Amino acid sequence: MNEKLKVPAAEIERLKEMMSYEHNLFSAGVQYIAGIDEAGRGPIAGPVVAAAVILPRDFFLAEVDDSKRLKPSVREKLALAIKRQALAWAVGIVSASCLDQINIYQATKLAMITAVNNLRLKAQHLIIDAVKLPEVGIPQTSLIKGDSLSLSVACASILAKVERDAIMEGYDKLFPGYGFAKHKGYGTREHLEALFRLGPCPVHRTSFEPLKSWLGERDYAGQL
Repeated sequence: MNEKLKVPAAEIERLKEMMSYEHNLFSAGVQYIAGIDEAGRGPIAGPVVAAAVILPRDFFLAEVDDSKRLKPSVREKLALAIKRQALAWAVGIVSASCLDQINIYQATKLAMITAVNNLRLKAQHLIIDAVKLPEVGIPQTSLIKGDSLSLSVACASILAKVERDAIMEGYDKLFPGYGFAKHKGYGTREHLEALFRLGPCPVHRTSFEPLKSWLGERDYAGQL
């Protein structure tokens, strides 16, 4: 049975509207359009992860949306389906230590550029959530809140989020006590209490507050 026959008309219309940027580009003769988004700009621990996804013209997958609106179990289910249907997909990862050296904005761009370069197909146009990447030399469209406006970007947001969550769950086993599997590195009360109790671990971002001020005060105290 055609999958669309099981989907409410309102959902079909929502997905059609989210594919409007892509369809305009398809109509202009562009074949490979990569949606790009990131996960992990705000946490105080862990990497920033970006994903790039090239969807086929007839892509259809109910429930795809901005990853922040989806439950973890739904994101994981959708991520598997996106990978099966996509013409190409890839991720880029920038570690906390590298991020501390180049700042979060540059780290986000680097993760996105890495994801684009890792695609097995060469993208002819990029649709990017909020960021511009002139370095890649590919025509592009930057959309504020692109993960809620473009289906390709929404798919990329899901892949990036699922990838980063898996990394943080792995860090939870390597560095127990911080609760990384639960809060994924965000500065929750639980995380901050563990941080001040245990001190930072190798995947904490020392350029982010409160670590930046805390470590600066400690260094200053050591000089007295």
